[in-house]
Amino acid sequence: MTVSTIQDVEFGEELPAFKPDTSLENVRIFVAAAGWGAARFTDHEAARKEGLPGALVPGIMSQGFLAAMIHQWASDARIVKIDTVFRAPVMVDQPHYITGIVTDINAEDSYVEIDLTVSNEAGETRVFGTATVNLA
Repeated sequence: MTVSTIQDVEFGEELPAFKPDTSLENVRIFVAAAGWGAARFTDHEAARKEGLPGALVPGIMSQGFLAAMIHQWASDARIVKIDTVFRAPVMVDQPHYITGIVTDINAEDSYVEIDLTVSNEAGETRVFGTATVNLA
């Protein structure tokens, strides 16, 4: 279901789950577009040499996945703010899932707050946060 107006939103509503593309190829495209050259994002072995478990999805890319999920749920929504806490790295080439739940509705001003979580396949929270969305 796609949300169009504030009247379409229910408190406690779960947004459709979203599985982001964390493939090495997709991360390489993102990093190249951003003009970043850090191998920790594009090369598993180079990341391991830095003491990391493998290549990482850049934090700003994870935030982009959160925005993509919101727009999948409400394509015309204006994202006012996404506040995130990075608890652990989002790893390249590993499945991750994004979930969201509506935690507040301000019908008068057409604002919705959504709690968001990025989890890995083991169910471990990697990133969590809150988004404020305008549906006017």
